[in-house]
Amino acid sequence: MYLLHPLLQICVLLDATLWLAVSASPTDDNVLRAGHGEHGEPGHEEPHKDSYSTFASEFLESRYLSDEGYPFPTAPPVDPFARIKVSDCGVTKGCIRYGKPGCDAETCEYFLSFRRIGTDVEFEMSADTDGWVAVGFSSDKKMGGDDVMGCVHDDNGRVRIHHFYNVGQWAKEIKRNPARDEEGIFENNRVTCRFKRPLHVPREETLVDLHLSWYYLFAWGPAIQGSITRHDIDSPPVSDRMISIYKYEDIFMPATAYQTFSSPFCLLLIVALTFYLLMGTP
Repeated sequence: MYLLHPLLQICVLLDATLWLAVSASPTDDNVLRAGHGEHGEPGHEEPHKDSYSTFASEFLESRYLSDEGYPFPTAPPVDPFARIKVSDCGVTKGCIRYGKPGCDAETCEYFLSFRRIGTDVEFEMSADTDGWVAVGFSSDKKMGGDDVMGCVHDDNGRVRIHHFYNVGQWAKEIKRNPARDEEGIFENNRVTCRFKRPLHVPREETLVDLHLSWYYLFAWGPAIQGSITRHDIDSPPVSDRMISIYKYEDIFMPATAYQTFSSPFCLLLIVALTFYLLMGTP
C-alpha cells in the first residue's frame, strides 16, 4: 500500500491534466481572457478579432485613411452661383446696363457691375450669348492696346475667366491672368460670371491700374471650342465718359433698337418730314 500510493497520485494528476486539455476549447480560453486578461486580472479585455464591428472599422480605415493613417481630404461642397443683385446698383456697386430700358442682369443684352473689396475689385458680367462676354479698359474709345477681361463658355459647359490684350481689332490671350475667386455659369442662353482682380498692379502694357479712370469697352459674342470669335455687333458699345472705380453709378445705355433722336437737327428733320406727310405735295 505504501509503494502504490505515489503511483496512484501520479496517475490521478495525469488523468486530471488530460481531462483539462480535452475539455478546454479556444472559445473558453477567449472567455477566460475577456474576463480576467492575460494574467487573470479583471478589466483587461481583448477585442474580438472576428467580430463584425472590428471588420467594419478596419474596412473603413483601409478605405478612407491614407498610408500614413490620416484621413484623405474631401472636396469642398460646390455652392450654387449667387444671382447678381441689381438692387445694389448705384448704392454699393457701380453698374452699366445695355439693352432695353428697365432691364436687369438677366435680361439686358449686356450687364456689368463693379465694387471694391479691400485691395481688390469684384466684377460681375452677363450677356445674352452662349459664347463669351468681356470688358475692356481703354485710354480712348477705340479698340486697340486695351486690357480685357473675358468670361468664356467652353465645350464642357464651364465658364472660365481669361485675360486678353487687344492688338488692333484682334484679342490676344495673355498667360498672366490677374483674376481670382472666379465663378461662372451658363444658363438660359446667357454667360454670367464673377471674379476679382487687384486694384493696384505694377504698370505694364497688358495690365492697367484700376485706380485710374478708363473708358470701358463692352463686347460679347460666340465661341468655338472655348476660343472667342468676333463680337456679335459691328460697333460694340463704349462708355461715353471715363469710368471711375471709386464712383458707384447705375448707368443705362439703350441698345440701338431703343435709341431716340435727341439732337436739334434730328428733331427739326422729324418735324419737317411729319409736316410734309400731313400736307402732301402740291
